Amino acid sequence: MMQKKIFTDQLGRTIQINYPPKIIISLVPSQTELLFDLGLNEEVVGVTKFCIHPKDKFKITTKIGGTKKLNIEKIRSLKPDLIIGNKEENEQQQIEMLMQEFPVWMSDIYNLNDALNMIKAVGDLVGKQEASILMAKEIASNFEAIQLGVSQKPIKKVAYFIWKDPYMLAGTQTFIHEMLKYGGLENVTNLNRYPIISESELHNLNPDVVLLSSEPYPFKDDHIKDFQKLWPAVTVKLVDGEMFSWYGSRLLKAAYYFKTLKF
Repeated sequence: MMQKKIFTDQLGRTIQINYPPKIIISLVPSQTELLFDLGLNEEVVGVTKFCIHPKDKFKITTKIGGTKKLNIEKIRSLKPDLIIGNKEENEQQQIEMLMQEFPVWMSDIYNLNDALNMIKAVGDLVGKQEASILMAKEIASNFEAIQLGVSQKPIKKVAYFIWKDPYMLAGTQTFIHEMLKYGGLENVTNLNRYPIISESELHNLNPDVVLLSSEPYPFKDDHIKDFQKLWPAVTVKLVDGEMFSWYGSRLLKAAYYFKTLKF
């Protein structure tokens, strides 16, 4: 029997939903993957065009625009009883518009602990408490295991590029910044969020390692040569951006991925 339940999101807001929710829209790729990996199926009726995992679900689930360019009318047509978004990845004005019409649960994630809390909170929200607790425990255990190895290696300074033309780095106060530490890396920039770096500023970075992310800009092998010209003696590598920036169930794979990275 359907009941009403109240939940608090990571912005400290309370929402009331029909529990368990049966018509869910996810506005964030990493949280979409999480919902399916927790065992939901037909309950997830709408996702963004960037919610590419799991691939089979992506193909058959209604697309409601991009993370920052939502199709509000399409969302309305689906009549969701729960929308799940994220403070950084979604656009504030659109989210506030949706909040006036639907229960919207928002995550706000800067580090691993925030991500683990989100996983458990979402599990509670959608009636998958046991699965979410087990998932969070496994992720925490995996990351604890690699921390010991990281502490025994020399820390290298890294420039983590997320965009080209203009060049943009992952700076402090980002989830990527926190994930770099688990790879034994220290962010070369102390600028917040995602700073744009000029050509002249590039020369002053002096990284030991340069990482080129596969997303949001799709860096390829050809781009390695450009960076190698700037820093001939520096290690330049392409990396899977999902492992550094997706904070849902993809974290089950991330710790092992960081462990295998060689610099």
